[in-house]
Amino acid sequence: MADLDKLVAELSKLTVLEAADLAKRLEEEWGVSAAAPVAVAAAAGGGDAPAAAEKDEFDVVLAAVGDKKINVIKEVRAITGLGLKEAKDLVEAAPKAVKEAVSKDEAEKVKKQLEEAGATVELK
Repeated sequence: MADLDKLVAELSKLTVLEAADLAKRLEEEWGVSAAAPVAVAAAAGGGDAPAAAEKDEFDVVLAAVGDKKINVIKEVRAITGLGLKEAKDLVEAAPKAVKEAVSKDEAEKVKKQLEEAGATVELK
């Protein structure tokens, strides 16, 4: 333990340039790199951004029902195939997903149908 304390005391006396040189020499001696974990983490984080930009599945979310609740319930039934009670429960629980993980074209179609019935719809 006393040897470690002496070593820490000696290392504390190094200048920044000397400490950087020491780190470089230890990397060469031990065959390791202090920068490798940082580079791996940065590469993994950067790979997620393009995937998010190229979204191909959407959730159609009924944000608000509006004044024409019965029309919205009818459209939800037609779109989802749910029974009357299930469709009514879904509409009354807004904001709620009506369709999940659908293509952009289908999501736009469902959104248009629900908006024509009087609902407010979001694509996520």
